[in-house]
Amino acid sequence: MTSSLLTAAEIAELLGVPTSWVYQQSRAGRIPTVRLGRYRRYRREAIEEWVARIEAGSSDARGGSHAR
Repeated sequence: MTSSLLTAAEIAELLGVPTSWVYQQSRAGRIPTVRLGRYRRYRREAIEEWVARIEAGSSDARGGSHAR
């Protein structure tokens, strides 16, 4: 394993969102999660890649609406 796993509280702080939001997104399958029995943990690299994909999708959507 190259990196340690982070808790929902650490991810919430990293993203600037409530911990409850992180758990909600995890349960919905929208955020990369590692299940360890009843525990949920997160790889920082996976979260950063997930955010980058969201940003890339957002910029594509904005670019398309401005092109004429």
